[in-house]
Amino acid sequence: MSAVIRKIIHTVAAPAAIGPYSQAVLVDRTMYISGQIGMDVGGQLVAGGVQAQAKQALINMGEILKAAGCGYENVVKTTVLLADINDFNNVNDVYKQWIQCSSVKRKPPLYEDNPSSLPPTTQNFP
Repeated sequence: MSAVIRKIIHTVAAPAAIGPYSQAVLVDRTMYISGQIGMDVGGQLVAGGVQAQAKQALINMGEILKAAGCGYENVVKTTVLLADINDFNNVNDVYKQWIQCSSVKRKPPLYEDNPSSLPPTTQNFP
């Protein structure tokens, strides 16, 4: 069996991981991006509510993709977690501006009925 090639992806253009993990890891030709939240590069949650946070999370994802030489057109799957299902339409409006490729397999957002289980101060993360 051949060795699996793993490469850690990091960029200063997106917030640093807030735990013991990487922003992303490239395994052979597949990249796994860690969950992104609406946090700016300074580590602060952006103001403006759920749409502003969704936009920032997608910007962060884009910077990580760029650091790996990829773009949104290379995305094949995302998962969106919502603290409040009532935010679905607002988040979806932002999401479809960024992820437009018809080849993306998008799971419906998962409703989290226990927001306390989400990372501190987060409402949503793609």
